[in-house]
Amino acid sequence: LPLGPGDDPAHAAREVAGRLGAVLHVPVTVGGSAPVTAPAARPAAVADAYAEARRCREALRVLGRGGQGAAAADFGFLGLLLADTRDVDGFVHRTLGAVTDYDARRGTDLLRTLSAYFASGMSPARTKDELHVHVNTVAQRLERVGRLLGPDWQSPARALEIQLALRLHQLSAAVVRPPGA
Repeated sequence: LPLGPGDDPAHAAREVAGRLGAVLHVPVTVGGSAPVTAPAARPAAVADAYAEARRCREALRVLGRGGQGAAAADFGFLGLLLADTRDVDGFVHRTLGAVTDYDARRGTDLLRTLSAYFASGMSPARTKDELHVHVNTVAQRLERVGRLLGPDWQSPARALEIQLALRLHQLSAAVVRPPGA
């Protein structure tokens, strides 16, 4: 389906799945991909987008989500594998953006706390030792993280995504910064 530059492929896939399923009276599974600009002039890009949409549709099926629509961004870190564009920065921002934005606005260090928490095996007692703060400070910071990331942030699937995003964030910062800076 044609998408404009500002259109969301995930929303379009969900909308098409819902509408087609309602009309056909059977579950319809739809995979989406990023829009292709000037498709007539770029047939290879259309083929790549089609392949990405098929991977997303197949991922929905394998994950037991038949009858739904989704694009790579809907799959968290799996979306990095499904998408042709490998939008690592987008994944990191979708996963940690609320925390990084909060730190930037307030001058806090929740991202460091979050990283230390996971590095300490999700133990507030070990996290306080790593950060050299009181355990109540760790608890307050983690409570704020929970408000920013949502109540399920410590569930196994979300925790895995958050840890991967933290690693990618750290790697991207290391690549941008010269050694020793």
